[in-house]
Amino acid sequence: MKLKVQELLIICCCCPFVACVGQAKFPEQEKDPNFWRSWAQRTLQNALTLQQLNLNRAKNLILFLGDGMGIPTVTAARILKGQLSGQPGEETQLEMDKFPYVALSKTYNTNAQVADSAGTATAYLCGVKANEGTVGVSAAAVRSQCNTTQGNEVTSILKWAKDAGKSVGIVTTTRVNHATPSAAYAHCVDRDWYSDNEMPAEALQGGCKDIARQLFENIPNIDVIMGGGRKYMYPKNTPDVEYPDIGKYNGTRNDGRNLVQEWVDKMKDKRGHYVWNKSQLLSLNPSSVNYLLGLFEPADLMYDLERNADNEPSLTEMVDMAIKILRRNPNGFYLLVEGGRIDHGHHEGKAKLSLYDAVEMDRSIGRAGLLTSVFDTMTIVTADHSHVFNFGGYTHRGNSIFGLAPEVSDVDQKPYTAIAYGNGPGYKVVNGERENVSTVNYEEANYKAQSAVPLNYETHGGEDVAVFAKGPLAHLLHGVHEQNYIPHVMAYAACIGSNTAHCSSGTVAVRPVFSSIITMLVVTRLLC
Repeated sequence: MKLKVQELLIICCCCPFVACVGQAKFPEQEKDPNFWRSWAQRTLQNALTLQQLNLNRAKNLILFLGDGMGIPTVTAARILKGQLSGQPGEETQLEMDKFPYVALSKTYNTNAQVADSAGTATAYLCGVKANEGTVGVSAAAVRSQCNTTQGNEVTSILKWAKDAGKSVGIVTTTRVNHATPSAAYAHCVDRDWYSDNEMPAEALQGGCKDIARQLFENIPNIDVIMGGGRKYMYPKNTPDVEYPDIGKYNGTRNDGRNLVQEWVDKMKDKRGHYVWNKSQLLSLNPSSVNYLLGLFEPADLMYDLERNADNEPSLTEMVDMAIKILRRNPNGFYLLVEGGRIDHGHHEGKAKLSLYDAVEMDRSIGRAGLLTSVFDTMTIVTADHSHVFNFGGYTHRGNSIFGLAPEVSDVDQKPYTAIAYGNGPGYKVVNGERENVSTVNYEEANYKAQSAVPLNYETHGGEDVAVFAKGPLAHLLHGVHEQNYIPHVMAYAACIGSNTAHCSSGTVAVRPVFSSIITMLVVTRLLC
């Protein structure tokens, strides 16, 4: 089946690395076998250096959580990053690609094969698997049933770090009381109880607290909090400072409390600062800030591709400030960073918004690497779950990640984009047939990629997600693990929580384990 002229022109214009005769372009050096051999040898030499394990105690812990960042999203973000710098893209390295240790994480919730972000957050922050829709409680708690909360609370690694004398921080592109960050401090049987306005009367009467309130009450003095969610902190109908004429952004609280002002009053003599825009954030001198609360939107932050760079900070800028504040503690720090809108873009079927947010999160990972040392900082990058997102179609090298496959369908004779969703809002029928994507701007930011099953809201995927690790004891992340294993490794490396018996000054006592194994092998050899 030959392409129509119109479709061929679209491919040529959108895909600068594809020749119009259908022959993929690629760097000339790749034709030389020695190019690939030399690259492999360099990789081998780097791998050999990993034989010397980093057994230092982790002073600092950083967890980067790409919400919904499944492996296809990682690959697509890699290609996009390269193409944004004028390269074909496939050969590009993400910052997370440079981490020496990689594992897989099994994401299921205790009651769900395909997980949600609340139950998974409880796993990778609190170390126990939980039911979907619940945060900071065990699987004995039942979603939306307030009376199952008490006695089933589980604490997070953020609290373990705080109790050990470390500074702690939360940075997210979603609301600070959204599913991922809330599992770090809250114990709630419903992830949607953002403020008391969203809670049923029986839950309030039963003594359950909304998540925004728990942010300020459960773990006193969280050192750095940045993200969105302003409206959940203010009394009902209080106009928003940035959008005073938009009713949906007004305060939501029925209890009349102004949680932001309460925090400001509490921190006024402790070098605490509240900021709500980029200029206020960047004007701070981190050496003179002990506590920081930054709420940059009434709800979630804007997608990075649509962000007003004059008013709203990027994830990288927030991470930069957070680390510069937290690292002043001689005992070290724990920082949770969430690229939360990767997930939202996928749910909306808007792959371009999602992938640009993934690239921005990778940029923040690089910034964190420059501000810390691999010798005393364990950094982990992972996802809570995947999405039914993928790309294919035998696209040529350098094809725009948002572009068309090189051939039309051999069933309906229409072109299709490389990116597709298994389900979601991109399902569209025109005159009884699949929409001809060559008639629309499929490279536009809000384009909804075609899906196989029509849904208003695309769903999560159930496959394993990647775990990238570097720093002290990062080699303990290997193979395939349950998701709740992650905080136990981090705690072990930092000698916090219940993982302290193995600790000695400066290092963790794992060498005797290896010595015992060697001794057993030698004895076995002699006996045989």
